[in-house]
Amino acid sequence: MNYKEIIKKLPYKEPFLFVDELTHIDENGAEGSYKFVADSHFFEGHFIDNPVTPGVILTECCAQIGLVAFGIFLMQKEKKVVEDQWHIGLSSSAMDFYLPVYPNETVRVVSNKMYYRFHKLKCEVRMYNSENKLVCKGTISGMLKT
Repeated sequence: MNYKEIIKKLPYKEPFLFVDELTHIDENGAEGSYKFVADSHFFEGHFIDNPVTPGVILTECCAQIGLVAFGIFLMQKEKKVVEDQWHIGLSSSAMDFYLPVYPNETVRVVSNKMYYRFHKLKCEVRMYNSENKLVCKGTISGMLKT
């Protein structure tokens, strides 16, 4: 399965799709990027005259690239993904934030598998800005179901 096919299988669409590109996926993790465009609705009120991407949106971007896209890859590898007949639910996340992400900034998410058993996937995720500085990191887990 190529990376564009995985993006098409993500259960999101604009304006809640936070994956522009997947650059690597294997049995151990995933990597991809997203550009937070300036006209995104959440910049209007977060924060006035100094817009930054909300932490919950950064977490969602990490989850979409590092957990959901990665989970689709793992399930496809097991031949358990039938077109549009699967579900995912986030079960936990713990994130630490270090730097803001401003409008029109591109981020890169790197995910490493901690474990995948009984369709529960837990990953360590890290987000970097265009200067390769750590924006946030943490753990995200979810359940994958066909």
